[in-house]
Amino acid sequence: TLAEFYQSLVCRSNKAVGEEITRLQSALEFLKAAQTRSGKPNLASDMVIKAHRHLTEATKDNDFIYHERIPDPKSLQPIGRAALAKAIPIPSRLSSNNKDLFEQLVPMVVHQALTSYENRKTELVNSEVAKLRDATQLLNSVLASLNLPAALEDSTGQALPKSLVDKATAVQEHGGINAINTMLRELPELLTRNREILDETERMLNDEKQSDDQLREQFKERWNRIPSAKLTETFISNMLKYRTIIDNATQADRTVREKYETHKRGMELLSEGPTVMAASVPHAGGGTVDNNTSSAGRLRSLMEQVETMKAERDAIECELKSASVDMKEAFLSALHDGNVNEQALSVETLGRAYGPLQQQVKESLIKQEGVLAEIQKTNSDFVSERSGQGHAAQRREAVLKELAAAHDAFKELLNNLKEGTKFYNDLTQILLAFQNKVSDFCFARKTEKEELMKDLTRGLGAVAQAVAPNLPQHHGGIGGMTSAVLTGVLQSGLSTLSSYLQTGGGKTDPKTEAKSSDAGKSEIQTDMKKEPPPRPPPPSTAPISAGPPGSLPYPMQPQNMPIPYAAPPQAPYPQYPVPPMPQGYYTLPFPAGGYQQPPPQQYPGYPPQYPQYPGYPPQGQQPPPQNRQW
Repeated sequence: TLAEFYQSLVCRSNKAVGEEITRLQSALEFLKAAQTRSGKPNLASDMVIKAHRHLTEATKDNDFIYHERIPDPKSLQPIGRAALAKAIPIPSRLSSNNKDLFEQLVPMVVHQALTSYENRKTELVNSEVAKLRDATQLLNSVLASLNLPAALEDSTGQALPKSLVDKATAVQEHGGINAINTMLRELPELLTRNREILDETERMLNDEKQSDDQLREQFKERWNRIPSAKLTETFISNMLKYRTIIDNATQADRTVREKYETHKRGMELLSEGPTVMAASVPHAGGGTVDNNTSSAGRLRSLMEQVETMKAERDAIECELKSASVDMKEAFLSALHDGNVNEQALSVETLGRAYGPLQQQVKESLIKQEGVLAEIQKTNSDFVSERSGQGHAAQRREAVLKELAAAHDAFKELLNNLKEGTKFYNDLTQILLAFQNKVSDFCFARKTEKEELMKDLTRGLGAVAQAVAPNLPQHHGGIGGMTSAVLTGVLQSGLSTLSSYLQTGGGKTDPKTEAKSSDAGKSEIQTDMKKEPPPRPPPPSTAPISAGPPGSLPYPMQPQNMPIPYAAPPQAPYPQYPVPPMPQGYYTLPFPAGGYQQPPPQQYPGYPPQYPQYPGYPPQGQQPPPQNRQW
């Protein structure tokens, strides 16, 4: 709506009166529709009034002046979109400060070489810095024992030497002895924390090893996983290294504590300020001391050399710590050539980068030896010139020496405690990472142990089911019938079947059948009333293996029983040719003549022929087929 109104203003400026009228009409229609649908008749009433006024003016001008055709609203071009922002192509890098995550990615061989190089560089820098600090510490201790340069400044024996006042001010600026006490109280806590982490790590390894050894002793060869002692060799080695580091740090803490106790009184005086310190220093006897002698002049010159030497050493130490050489390109080039000889490349590069600094350290140490020798000789002459002083002057000189030594001890203790705190904090992070690795290892071993225990206990719980023994033949029976009765019934049935087959399946006499049936019934009843007969003696021939439970107590090949054909050569019975198949269709399953029966086999203890049952065909004949409806 508003877009149509504002576009009409554009048309008015372009003298397009016809299009202006059309757009004003569309704007009024939209405004009226908005008022109707919103239920607010006064919605945008000022805009409606303004559009009516513009439409009246445009219509009047067009009717009297322009006479332009008023176009259809659908034929007007759609209002264009205003470009709120200029579209620019997406740059390859969204930010100029973008850092490639894989910029420092190098092959593993190069990474290991860089790590070894950094270790060599750190060892070299620490060695040279330690040489400078030890030499400076020795120099300060010698000067403190000689009360230099305070002895040159104490001319009246009443006021404090200027150098001692400056030292007291420096001690106060660094927090005084309270800063030392605070850091000394923190060190035992940091040490205890690191020891607890290492002890807990060792406990986890010991528990895992004891559990593995116990289960291995219990299950013997079935506990076939890798022993813990073999897997934890690296962990044990690293743990021993960390234990040695902590022991060395404990010894260093003890040394720091002893030095603190030795110079505690002097550091307390320096921390109180020059006023309190001046009141604590005894005064010398009356008179003044001439410090303009030749020996005093030489000592002042030597003290200036000492200060210059200390400044040079500070500069050398800064250069040693700030010097750096990027060995990544060198190792990558060596890897491209085929072999990375880290030791040769590192030694060569370190010698080229740190060789001049090492030479400066060596020259500074040599120079210190000459300066110290000259200081001691000149100080002897200076002391001999002041030998006329009394006991008070000697006490004052001893206190001044103590304060000078306390200042040097304060600076050394402050640096040592800062380094010790940083060392313990860094060691805590290393030990925590080591503990996490050990914890992951123990958890994995515990999971493996549980799975193996499940397998072993599942195997122990599976008990094999016992197989029931075969039932003896003389205990067999069916439905309460004894074995003898069952044997008689089976023999009678087989005899009847054989007779039926020999007669060709003819019908028997009903009387005979009835007699046989009555005889069979009476025989069964008689046998059931009698006691079971004794077990027959074993056959004289080779024993026959007993069949499965419930098998019949008769030989495998009794007389007139069907014989299988095409038996293998190892069969215990003779082979017979397979009869030819019938050419025509017979209702009987076999030819009418039957097959030739094998010769009867006689077994001792058995009747030569089974009894004939009534109603069954003779032995050797097949039963007749039944009349079925096909």
